[in-house]
Amino acid sequence: MEKLPRHRPKRIYGQIERVTFNCELEVCPHCGQSLRSRRPWTVRKKVQTMGKVIRLVGRSKECVNPKCKYRGEHYHASRVWLMSLPHSTYGLDVLAYIGWRHEHEHKQLQEIQAELSARGILINPSSVGRLYRQFLALLGGMQTETRQVLDETVQKHGGVIWAVDALKPEGSGVLLYVLYEVLSSRPVAALQVERVTAAELADWLQPYQELFPVLATLSDGEETIVAAFERCWPGKPHQHCQMHFLANVVEDVLKEDDILRKALREDLGGLPAAPKKAKETGSPPLF
Repeated sequence: MEKLPRHRPKRIYGQIERVTFNCELEVCPHCGQSLRSRRPWTVRKKVQTMGKVIRLVGRSKECVNPKCKYRGEHYHASRVWLMSLPHSTYGLDVLAYIGWRHEHEHKQLQEIQAELSARGILINPSSVGRLYRQFLALLGGMQTETRQVLDETVQKHGGVIWAVDALKPEGSGVLLYVLYEVLSSRPVAALQVERVTAAELADWLQPYQELFPVLATLSDGEETIVAAFERCWPGKPHQHCQMHFLANVVEDVLKEDDILRKALREDLGGLPAAPKKAKETGSPPLF
């Protein structure tokens, strides 16, 4: 009888795309001076999403103002947790897919595991069950450990920075809104709905309205989220996510770049290939 390995075999994915997130904050929330990027990565792991495997990288920033009480404080790229939860190698869209299929389509976890495997996602039944429990915990809202982390954040910084973003997992037909705290890089709660209004989002955020002092809020340009923040924390500074802003700015440029790339390929496609180096071919140099 063949002896099974005690541990999961190492997964080899080959060439995969690298997705990098920088800290969303541009200035120190305490002194207002520009933050400086730090070279070390705060997060670096391979993540299986519904569409592909990515190498997820998060980079932090720090305050370098010598007059600031929080000089040297590190601010992390909290948006990485919208791709994958801490200590998980699966995308948040996978977790949302499992939750939707089990809760709304009444699929058994073993059936969901077979569906994910058919899509090329390497996952076993026990991992599906674990991700489903994480999904329920996220929908259930703040846990004791999270509350402790946020209490420590308030003691350290004098408040929290709330952020909300939404993702649409492939095949689920619904949006998953995730509430996370920027300074501690902590996912706090989630809401899975087919459609939502600003008033409904504000009702979802209401339990957190008076829980902690709020320094600012952060989101993309979605009007529903911005309006919900304004209802819950009127007058608090609000910043648009830099990643979404830059993506919107370069969208038209990428279209033109794609046209230019195709034109260059057509113009230069007939040229002969560049000669290889002598050490690769074993022949003397051509020139």
